[in-house]
Amino acid sequence: MKGRKISKREFLKRCSVVSAGFVCFSPEMLRENPFSEQKTGLKLAMYQEETPRGIMCRICPNECELKEGEVSKCNNRKVIKSKLYTMAYGNPCSVNIDPIEKKPFYHFFPGTRAYSIATAGCNLACLNCQNWSISQTSPDKTRNYTLPPEKVVEECLNLKCKSIAYTYSEPVSFYEYSYDTAVLAKAAGIKNVFKSNGYINREPLEKLCGVLDAANIDLKSFSESTYLRLSGGKLQPVLESLKIYRDNGVWLEITNLIVPTWTDKPEEIRNMCRWLYKNGFASTPLHFSRFYPVYKLEQLPPTPLNILNQAAKIAAEEGIQYIYIGNVPGNEMADTRCPSCNTTVIKRTGYRIDFNKITDGKCPSCGKKIDGIWN
Repeated sequence: MKGRKISKREFLKRCSVVSAGFVCFSPEMLRENPFSEQKTGLKLAMYQEETPRGIMCRICPNECELKEGEVSKCNNRKVIKSKLYTMAYGNPCSVNIDPIEKKPFYHFFPGTRAYSIATAGCNLACLNCQNWSISQTSPDKTRNYTLPPEKVVEECLNLKCKSIAYTYSEPVSFYEYSYDTAVLAKAAGIKNVFKSNGYINREPLEKLCGVLDAANIDLKSFSESTYLRLSGGKLQPVLESLKIYRDNGVWLEITNLIVPTWTDKPEEIRNMCRWLYKNGFASTPLHFSRFYPVYKLEQLPPTPLNILNQAAKIAAEEGIQYIYIGNVPGNEMADTRCPSCNTTVIKRTGYRIDFNKITDGKCPSCGKKIDGIWN
């Protein structure tokens, strides 16, 4: 920031909490800093192709074909004068400092902070989206702030955050902003992490993997029909993305939200865990997350605790080594245990680290390697 620098304490004090659970810049901070409201963040989009039917976006499996003036399914790509532009560049609607555990990442620099940003838009349309107020709209309809890539990196350094998290909505939908920011962050020694639905095509994902350090992917279901009805997408592209992330050396964790009557079937959970084991993800942390009534599924109850515990038991039976239960205040299964001797190597209370006994990436009791990126 130009002018007087502010401390982290002062930064947080001046921030205001909004209903979606984010911290956005307060009016006071807007007056004192070069962030200002804006309605557009236009930039020529990457991965576009001209077809007989219009301009195709090749970022994700939706592959929207748009005519002049039309907007993509993710709500932030638009054809202007026969070119595809992203409307989500340098104009985040949400900015926050989060513990890395909130994403959740349990095996990636535990106890550190992530400078978290999001713009409006998402390439899926989940009925259960907890952040629907920003994910299911476009950047020209949200209250945005001028925060170009270089400013994100500068703020991250000033606030001594270990990483930048592209999160809250869907970072694939603001791909250009994420990518350009990640390039600068990597050069500055800052880690880049994605909280994503994994709905992205191979070529843009492989390019992104060159600057990403970690990704937590929402594996929303293990049924093609459920994926379509619940999220408006397909399962297979997400499974392929998991392999691409792994094969390109990006640290990976997986979240499965268990939605009553939708994704709570034991046989489907078992099939998912069995696929993960057979495809080389046995040591990938798997987070089962509790659903709460929200958006278009307000009529459903929260996920029963016995269903979450059953899911964890199934995962263990199928050979998954690191299993967590989240979004259950006071009843999380959040501790990291050695898969060999069952010693608790990291104890957590909520997002707080009570202790971390991992030494040189190994269990202090038996010496087994604990998979993750620890220092």
